Amino acid sequence: MEEERKVKARLQWVQLYQKTGNASLVCRRCGISYPTFLKWWRRYQAQGVAGLHDRSRRPKRCPAPKVLEQHREWILQLRQRKLGARRIQSELIRLYNFSLSTATIHKVLKQAGVKLLKATRRIRKGRRRYQKDTPGERVQMDVCKIAPQLYQYTAIDDCTRLKTVRLYPNKQAKSTLEFVEQLISAFPFPIQRLQTDRGEEFFALAVQNRLRELSIKFRPIKPRSPHLNGKVERTQKTDLEEFYSLVNLKSLDLPQQLQQWQDYYNRQRRHCSLHNQTPWQKWQLLAMSTPSWEQVRAAYDPSKERIRCSDYLLDMAAL
Repeated sequence: MEEERKVKARLQWVQLYQKTGNASLVCRRCGISYPTFLKWWRRYQAQGVAGLHDRSRRPKRCPAPKVLEQHREWILQLRQRKLGARRIQSELIRLYNFSLSTATIHKVLKQAGVKLLKATRRIRKGRRRYQKDTPGERVQMDVCKIAPQLYQYTAIDDCTRLKTVRLYPNKQAKSTLEFVEQLISAFPFPIQRLQTDRGEEFFALAVQNRLRELSIKFRPIKPRSPHLNGKVERTQKTDLEEFYSLVNLKSLDLPQQLQQWQDYYNRQRRHCSLHNQTPWQKWQLLAMSTPSWEQVRAAYDPSKERIRCSDYLLDMAAL
């Protein structure tokens, strides 16, 4: 209906011009510009009344679509895990070797009518993120139960966010000792302090003696204060959301898959807390200013270290 009205008006312009032969008069009476009248007059001369219809404005050449239906399915599946656009971008690269900008991912989610994620917490104004300036100055360690008889030991460097993870059938002192040895060989820098919660597996005499032999200070946190070990707590949540939710926990290849995830986390997964760098990139920037094991051992004073007790009150009473 609207198209017919437009054609009828344009035909009146043409008929008025044919009658008067004065284009300026047609433009004044009809309230149109001369270029507009000239365009429709030429189309009428070339095609008659058919030329007065609107033409398609679609470009002659259209670029191939950037996002295919398969890509949309991947994005929506990842969003079901409550991942934001930046994390979806990272997971697309890791799982499918496919890259999209965060703006494109936002566009796909908006077109699908997906609601925005709600912030789970609010950071108070003026609060600053604390972290050590030197790699190895403080390493946070914790144990997370994944399944019955399946425990993940996790250690993450406070400065660079480099982490090491291993699976064990229990969380006893023997497993802790094995993990400490793995930790020493896995990190490319010396460890000065090891920070843990008050779990009994960390306070075994054999564990503490081994740390003293390695010149590593043992620093357990206060009870019921997981925020003091916040970096390792958060990275374990990331493991549960981004790794264990996608794998078969009964698979024989689970340890190998976990190592692949660890390598990805350290070398490819970017962190907002590191200004969009990977942990490995952060370590590379600080490698030259990191002390050696010899320097750490020279600065270690065994007389200031004591055997700690898992009971906080007894531990404080021994000071």
